[in-house]
Amino acid sequence: MRGVRRFVSGIATVALAASLWPGAAVALELGDTVRLPPVQLLDGRTLPPSHWAGKPLVVQVWASWCPYCALQNPRLQKLYESTRGTPLQVLTISIDKTPGEASDYLRQRGYTFPAAMDTPALRAAISGRKGLPELYVIDGNGKVVQKEVGEMLEDDVAALARYARP
Repeated sequence: MRGVRRFVSGIATVALAASLWPGAAVALELGDTVRLPPVQLLDGRTLPPSHWAGKPLVVQVWASWCPYCALQNPRLQKLYESTRGTPLQVLTISIDKTPGEASDYLRQRGYTFPAAMDTPALRAAISGRKGLPELYVIDGNGKVVQKEVGEMLEDDVAALARYARP
């Protein structure tokens, strides 16, 4: 019996340590609810959480050095342009080391979709990332209704426009 208690105690210790480890956050999954913090965009604007309230939101995590992001970002730009004036919102989060790297990448490629740098508050909201790019669709109530890890094909990104319809 003492061996069983020691084993269970060891499992509890490992679980506690994993929950405290900064990189061990549980991944955001379908059906989870997201509460975004205020987000400072690379263009200097700060968007409060109320900016997205009641609207569907596409969130993509990316990096300038990611080859799959380089393939997906033009598709996301097309989605952003084609859904302007609809309820669908887009927010991208760069995990680059500096804002300059992300801003230069966006400017050189002519991307105009809203972009922010990763922050501890954003990592807490969009946690447990598993790859790049990583894309979430969050409905107007804050519920994750779609999650994609890795490059999405052009038709798949274009199909996200369905969330723009009420």
